Amino acid sequence: MEKILQQAFISPYIERLSRPIVTNIIRDQVSRFKKQILSEQNNTSFSLDQLYKNINNACWQMHQQRLQRVVNGTGVIVHTNLGRSPINAELWQSVGDVNTHYNNLEIDLHTGKRGKRKGIITELMTQLVDGEDTLVVNNNASSIYLMLHELAQGKEVIVSRGEQIQIGGGFRIPDILALSGAKLVEVGTTNITTTQDYLDAITEDTAMVMIIHTSNFKIRGFTKSADIKELAKNLPDHVVLAVDQGSGTTTENMPDEPTVTSYIHAGADIVCFSGDKILGGPQAGLITGKQDLIKRLEKNPMMRAFRPSRIVYSLIEELAVRKLNQLESGQGVAEYRSTAAEQSLQHRAEQLAEGFGEQIQVVRSEMTVGGGSLPDQTTPSWSVELYPQDQKLQRSAEKVLKIMRSWPLPVIGVIKHDKVQLNMATIDDAEIDYLRRQLAEVLQ
Repeated sequence: MEKILQQAFISPYIERLSRPIVTNIIRDQVSRFKKQILSEQNNTSFSLDQLYKNINNACWQMHQQRLQRVVNGTGVIVHTNLGRSPINAELWQSVGDVNTHYNNLEIDLHTGKRGKRKGIITELMTQLVDGEDTLVVNNNASSIYLMLHELAQGKEVIVSRGEQIQIGGGFRIPDILALSGAKLVEVGTTNITTTQDYLDAITEDTAMVMIIHTSNFKIRGFTKSADIKELAKNLPDHVVLAVDQGSGTTTENMPDEPTVTSYIHAGADIVCFSGDKILGGPQAGLITGKQDLIKRLEKNPMMRAFRPSRIVYSLIEELAVRKLNQLESGQGVAEYRSTAAEQSLQHRAEQLAEGFGEQIQVVRSEMTVGGGSLPDQTTPSWSVELYPQDQKLQRSAEKVLKIMRSWPLPVIGVIKHDKVQLNMATIDDAEIDYLRRQLAEVLQ
């Protein structure tokens, strides 16, 4: 074992995976190799090179599972599988000091006594979205569960049939309602739910009307939904109007995506949204609205399980400050990428394709925000399309994608018209040179 661990090709894996993990991989591969050699059906002789190759492959597969940077060539800006919205580098660096040292997470520097881990988030979000108070949890799914568990447990919650959604990972609104202890009351139809539908369903046992962000789909054509302002005006005092805004649109220019502020101004009692989509921050759920409701949520026993870390709080505080100061570093990736000029994207594609002849062609394409925001809206973009000389690669776009995912800095592309495409909308200028070097090896 020690002799194998001393091999030069093992050293990088020890650095990236740890010595105990690599040792376990070697033991497993040696055991498998012994069984293969000793098998009666096997006629091959022992080969140290083959053993080392097996160990290297196993270590590489483990390495590929480690969280690491990738190049996003999909054209989906807020890509859930790729970490949703990247955090601005300047923003990330600005909170490094507070997170690598002790900090005042739960101490009041004025009194010296224990404080609450909210910092000035309430004041910042009041200025940003006009909510009276704001609470931060670890993601927006937690936001929905916490609101239902605290404000509607054992009571009725009215939800439109067109909003009983399922998003990635099997998260279903009816299931979350049942788990929270609330009772689902369905109203309207898939395509039409009116204000009167909600009002007609209200009883003394109704605790909440919940409006759900449809996230990853849109219904077009003969449709109608309730006017939030009219609904809020006519709801009885004992019924909370809760809105899952979902995307986290605040100051950003996102057409057809109602902002958090618009729901607050329309009369919603409480609104929740994601921190790592349009907002451009870390994974988090933010709940804003009437102060008395927020205080109730803060006292819920589940809040202990849902509260985020100092990293999340510091990033959201700094992000909100930069948004209020209208700084570029507070803009969020979804806004500036989705408004990128077509001409600059075309120029980036031409830079990548230069010198490759017919093996890389520049083609028109589309980008989308993604991440459960603006699901059916696309914006013009430009991509490069790959045409490898190798006949085997020509016939297998999937194999080309697999090769790209195995690069030192993995690249994630898409298949369009049986060809691999890399969309310039989600590729940085600084990544072009790397892509050119890597593609030269595959294509030539």
